[in-house]
This record gives sequence, C-alpha cells and structure tokens, in this order.
Amino acid sequence: MYLTIQGPAEGKITEKMSRFLAFAWPVADAAEAREVAARYQKEYHDARHVCWAYVTGADRAEQYSNDNGEPSGTAGKPILGQINSLKLTNVVVVVVRYFGGIKLGTPGLIAAYREAARAALDAAATVERHELAEVSFHFPYQSMNSVMALAKMPQVEIADREFDNTCRMTLRTRRDMMDALVAGLGKIDGVTMAE
Repeated sequence: MYLTIQGPAEGKITEKMSRFLAFAWPVADAAEAREVAARYQKEYHDARHVCWAYVTGADRAEQYSNDNGEPSGTAGKPILGQINSLKLTNVVVVVVRYFGGIKLGTPGLIAAYREAARAALDAAATVERHELAEVSFHFPYQSMNSVMALAKMPQVEIADREFDNTCRMTLRTRRDMMDALVAGLGKIDGVTMAE
C-alpha cells in the first residue's frame, strides 16, 4: 500500500514580488511525470523558471528533481523534499516562477520553492492505493466461463483480451492478491501462463 494524491491540485505564493505557481499531479510513472512537466514548460514559456520534482513507484524508488536554471539545489530539491516529507509517491509537483525583480538569494529560493510545493500538496486530497500487478495467460475458448468468473471478482480488472479459438487475456489486481488469482487460473483446464 502507498500514499498518493487523489487528483490535481494548485497552490501559489508571492515572495518579494516573485510569484510562484505550484501544481501537483498524480502520475502512473516517471514518463507521465515528465509529460506533465513538459506541458507546464510549454504553457508557461514566458516564466523565468519552471522547476519540478517527482517520486514514483510503490516503493518510492524513482525520484528526480529539476532546477531549470535556478542555482543548483535551490528549486527541485526543496520540491522533492516536500513530496518526501509527506511520504507520497506517484506524484509530480511543478513550480512556475515569475521573477519580480528582487533577488531572493539561496535561502530565499529554497524557502519559496518549498512553500509553493507545500501549498499545492496541502490543497490535494491524499488517498491510499495498492500496488498493482498483471498476469497474462492463454486459454481455450471452452474455458471462457471459468476464466470470466475469475475476471469478474472484486479488485480484478481486465487489462487486455483477445478472443479466438485460443484466447489471450491479461488481468490486473492488487499485488497482495496475485497469488490467489494465479492459483485460481491454475485450476482451470487449458490455461497456460504467458512469458
């Protein structure tokens, strides 16, 4: 089980006439996090800096931060620190800075990016999610009713399927329920696991 945000959220702060607009998004993986960041870089092309950070994976293993031209460690790391302080994962936070003409200095930048990221994350509702896993297999059409009975169980969803004389299906469920699902599939005549 892991903690993430339910949906997109926004926050903003002003520090010495510089405006910081923060956006938090739930994401499935690092590629999606990069896509979200790229969208904001394109949308706010007139901003001085568009900095961001993300954490992905149920084990929070993949983490990345980007200072986008700010002094090293003054933007991305404070954003990442806020995500980590809440023990969130599968989240990207983007902070857009419009320079107000007054330099903030290193401590000021760190504090401003941290506060902006926190504003967006505080506006987001957090939810617990379960890590998902998938199993792919082949089966004869005659076993369809037995396979569909398993596919319709609570917490199981069909990720992919192809019906023909020999059928193919991929089921997705919580990782902690996968052993029971695989055991159930093993009891059905003709089911063979895909590699």
